[in-house]
Formats: sequence, C-alpha cells, structure tokens
Amino acid sequence: MQKRLTRLLMLFIVLISFSSCSIIEGIFKAGVGVGIFIVVAVIAIIIFIISKIFGKK
Repeated sequence: MQKRLTRLLMLFIVLISFSSCSIIEGIFKAGVGVGIFIVVAVIAIIIFIISKIFGKK
C-alpha cells in the first residue's frame, strides 16, 4: 500500500512540474520538423519525376 501511494505521489509531482504550454510547444516543434521533412521529400520526388520525363532524349 505504501509503495502504491509513493508511486501516485511521484506521478502527481511529475505532472504538476510540467507546464501544459511546454508540452504543447514540444509537440508543435516536432510537428514542424516532420512537416518540413515531408515537404522537402515531396519536392525531391517531383524533381526526380520531372528529370526522368524530360531526360529521355
């Protein structure tokens, strides 16, 4: 029983110590990084396809 109470108390302290704004900020920073990667990948694929189409002369 004491062990369970200690775990719940530690979880509560951790949850209070994190600000919800900082958690949301981290999620959006990760989202921006993934979004930039996807845009660069799509542009690279489009350039590759265009070079294959117009490169066969």
